Amino acid sequence: MMRPGNAWEDDIRVTDTEIVAVGAIVAHGPPRSPTGPVLPAQPDTIGEETTMTKRSTVQETAPAIRPFHVDVPEADLDDLRQRIAATRWPDQETVPDRSQGARLAELQELVRYWGTDYDWRKAEAQLNALPQFITNIDGVDIHFIHVRSGHPNALPLIITHGWPGSVLEQIKIIGPLTDPTAFGGRAEDAFDVVIPSLPGFGFSSRPTETGWGVERVARAWDVLMKRLGYTQYVAQGGDWGAGVVEAMARQAPTGLLGIHTNLPAVFPPDAAAAIASEGPAPTGLSEKERAEFDSMSTFIHNGGWAYLKMMSARPQAVGYGLPDSPAGLAAFLLVHGGFAKWTYGKDPQQSPTRDDVLDNLSLYWLTNTATSAARFYWENREVNLISAAAQKTDEISVPVAISVFPNDDLFRAPETWARRAFPSLIYFHQADRGGHFAAWEEPQLFSDEVRAGFQSLR
Repeated sequence: MMRPGNAWEDDIRVTDTEIVAVGAIVAHGPPRSPTGPVLPAQPDTIGEETTMTKRSTVQETAPAIRPFHVDVPEADLDDLRQRIAATRWPDQETVPDRSQGARLAELQELVRYWGTDYDWRKAEAQLNALPQFITNIDGVDIHFIHVRSGHPNALPLIITHGWPGSVLEQIKIIGPLTDPTAFGGRAEDAFDVVIPSLPGFGFSSRPTETGWGVERVARAWDVLMKRLGYTQYVAQGGDWGAGVVEAMARQAPTGLLGIHTNLPAVFPPDAAAAIASEGPAPTGLSEKERAEFDSMSTFIHNGGWAYLKMMSARPQAVGYGLPDSPAGLAAFLLVHGGFAKWTYGKDPQQSPTRDDVLDNLSLYWLTNTATSAARFYWENREVNLISAAAQKTDEISVPVAISVFPNDDLFRAPETWARRAFPSLIYFHQADRGGHFAAWEEPQLFSDEVRAGFQSLR
């Protein structure tokens, strides 16, 4: 818990009424409780496995890192299937595309598969095959995956997801990053990989106070990396993860060698202001810059950020329906523009697959975190992720690497803007494929981009 007067003390106090479930930790508490799961407290020694019991008052002298294991009760899965079967569907959209949201026939097919043939236990096994942990930072239990490379001198890397993503979004890049020789790379390109769940997402606990925006998460990630014993490391992020790593770069904690982002804040002040006011493009833009300005303007004008506005303004209002209806949860998360070209599993070659997406939806459902995740937008409602001025990129002195993916629904950062926004830019490259969820869609290519971006920092 947080010590009064200093939010960053490592001491953790455990009251005599807290419940412990460490080691064989279950990823649930009271089934779908509106107040959240019973959170595991600290074991007496780091990594010790204990059983569920009551604890007497203990003060830890060192921060604890506890092993984590996912074991969703079958009753929770039965409840999910029952709610899907009882879905009351709306009438069909009146347009021949997704401009009004998820199309009824496509969503019905996906949700019916979710309630019948989909198998959560495969996702659970995939997670449990990886080293997972929980540690308390600033009063919030942070869940994270930590895979150390078998190669010497691996570069420590922390990767941050966004919304509507999760740690599941990055599982496919763990192998290429930690064991590059198995994927055609070189041993000297290896990383130790840390993938945390944002506060209020997945198996991390839900903040019970305000203030958990990107700046606070950025400080927490530095605490996490230092707690794991890394004195030097790099950071990667896309979507909200980009906001987190740019905040880390502004804070420039000792040991942060550089950041890599695939959603860089590059819009110049005049262009960002015109986008925000839905005004005309500023004069003097190059052909490439004007194309990206027009693309972003059209995206917003057509409702591309409707979900952002709703969650930024009234996350609690959004949150009453999402934890109650699996179909409603799926429809809302799939409205994100990153899914605009997703075929709902009809293309077997497309990544993410149908099961990949349902793994992610199931994680939101089974942990009952749709509302707490939505609050992350409210916490960051004054944050403009694409504006160089808003993100104070000119104050960033740590090295910055940028990868642009051509099918990103938001925009493709022009190199001219990137070099103007980030004086410490060391790498810029536009890949030939991939979109907003690049790690999910093109894991090998994404891994190559991360590797290239940080190459000069080794």
